[in-house]
Amino acid sequence: MTFHETLFPTGIALGSVGGPERRTEIVALASGHEERNSLWRDSRRRYNAGYGLRSLNDIHQLIAFFESRRGRLHGFRWRDAADYKSCPPLREISDSDQTLGTGDGEKSAFQLVKKYGAGTSAYQRVIAKPVAGSVKVNVAGQAKAENADFTIDAATGILTFQSGKIPAQGQSVKAGFLFDVPARFDTDYLEINLAAFQAGEIPDIPILEIRLP
Repeated sequence: MTFHETLFPTGIALGSVGGPERRTEIVALASGHEERNSLWRDSRRRYNAGYGLRSLNDIHQLIAFFESRRGRLHGFRWRDAADYKSCPPLREISDSDQTLGTGDGEKSAFQLVKKYGAGTSAYQRVIAKPVAGSVKVNVAGQAKAENADFTIDAATGILTFQSGKIPAQGQSVKAGFLFDVPARFDTDYLEINLAAFQAGEIPDIPILEIRLP
């Protein structure tokens, strides 16, 4: 099992449906009250790529991608058109979109993250698949240059400051970026009926976010 750093066809992904999923256990008490418990710390994205198929060429492209991934065996990058930026989809990314942490004069590596909501109920999501070349960084409000000041591992989302460029004690580290979702097919069988497809029936092609170690 490996991860292929290749992007699912964006033209098909753009028409897909899906979004975040959580797992909550709910127990109804005799009094009518409920006890609710979250079984997952992090949410997980789930999509159906079948809605993005528009033509026979799309089907051909999908089959080629499926075969190259060996069905469910290998992971790949998925572009979620509703959530692929460090900022809202219709805004341009900036180097102050997300706070990654605070310098202490020694720490050189910071994980890219995206925050959802505000206050104590906010959720912080680890971003492990940034788009290469898209990451913008500032330290204490000063823009930094990739390679000269920092490097980014596009396979893990780890931002590393160069020697001599490590943020000083108390300096905030912020970033903006584009990112993909690490995903895999959630089926080993593509059932595509061309007669039904041409009549408007949507094939079921489940895509599931994977949690990386």
